[in-house]
Amino acid sequence: MKTVAFYTLGCKLNFSETSTISRKFEEKGYRKVDFTATPDIFIINTCSVTENADRKCRKVVREARKISPNAFIAIIGCYAQLKPAEIAGIPGVDAVLGAAEKFRLVELLDGFERPAAPRVLASPVERANTFNASWSLHDRTRTFLKVQDGCDYSCSFCTIPLARGKSRSETIENVVSAARTIGESGVREIVLTGVNTGDFGIRNGHREDRFIDLVRALDQVTSVSRFRISSIEPNLLTDEVLDFVAGSERFVPHFHVPLQSGSNKILRRMRRRYLRELYADRVHRIKQQIPHCCIGVDVIVGFPGETEADFLDTYHFINDLDVSYLHVFPYSERANTPAAEMTPVVPKAERARLSEMLHILSDKKRRKFYEDNVGREADALFETRDEGNEMTGFTENYIKVTARFDPLAINDIRRVKLTGISANGFMEVSEVNEEILTHHH
Repeated sequence: MKTVAFYTLGCKLNFSETSTISRKFEEKGYRKVDFTATPDIFIINTCSVTENADRKCRKVVREARKISPNAFIAIIGCYAQLKPAEIAGIPGVDAVLGAAEKFRLVELLDGFERPAAPRVLASPVERANTFNASWSLHDRTRTFLKVQDGCDYSCSFCTIPLARGKSRSETIENVVSAARTIGESGVREIVLTGVNTGDFGIRNGHREDRFIDLVRALDQVTSVSRFRISSIEPNLLTDEVLDFVAGSERFVPHFHVPLQSGSNKILRRMRRRYLRELYADRVHRIKQQIPHCCIGVDVIVGFPGETEADFLDTYHFINDLDVSYLHVFPYSERANTPAAEMTPVVPKAERARLSEMLHILSDKKRRKFYEDNVGREADALFETRDEGNEMTGFTENYIKVTARFDPLAINDIRRVKLTGISANGFMEVSEVNEEILTHHH
């Protein structure tokens, strides 16, 4: 029985796909082991979002070779689709598979005998036009369920359409059936994920469903306590979706809404599909409907042509918004994107400085959000045991809580009172009652 180890770089979507591919190996009789357990096969799932993709990939390959000098090493994922020849040139790589091939890895490479020269199985991205269902099962309390793949937007900085192809989705029926199965396996929370999740509903190039239809159908799945929407474009976060989540039993009050810039000039250069006024309106609308909703924001700093004034525009815009935390990305040049040709280029040291300013702003926002929640009751899903006698978990509105370890509470949703913020920045809680909750109202 051959052994196989997996390593995933990048996003939640990659994790859900690695998890699914690993189950295919197990069905074929391979045994999944840890990266360090001298496996016969390594599968490395790559990401292309930042310029470190190449460096990270080389490093993981080097480590893999050290651990298991004769193992078969296959590289899959976004970076493999974008630069297959470059990856095939990395010493120690045996095979490179593109977006259309990665889910057929076990069949395409069956036997996994090391070839004399690396095999490159990467067809043009147009061939990546089928939807491959994926979900992660490595985490007992929450699972990432992929409902959509690819993207039809053409933001000037992004390689995802080149790496993953056009927008396409699973059927509502299949997502509901997967959610039911996941819930019955004991998982309490499902995070819906995709490249452009809110664009759900396109199959064979035609729109057949809407995201709101999926949300409504999933709300009926009783075996799952909570659904979380991972990330949704502001122009796709419709009043309909908002109103539904506000009244839902299962969809939690937490939205992650990419902004990328608070300057309309930069948003236009980025070719985003909205301006800051729409974004401010969405945040305002969320807070009106669901006052304690958590709102996460993606921001890119140091985009070509961004001046100090443009950055301050973004900074003040976010500072005035009632949002809860930021994910900050220094702009990273990607080959074959319009932004890579744009000038003037913001120096890397400057990008780092601007990032730091927004990280500090994010900490302030998170702290303020936590303070606003002190004294409230919430439902916490406890998931991991911390060092010592503490356990941590998340409330429905994504506040990280800490409490005394109780083995019965792990993977359970408990009603808690949010009592104050600890030295490490988590929320301290006291339990409201022993009764275990399955719903939150």
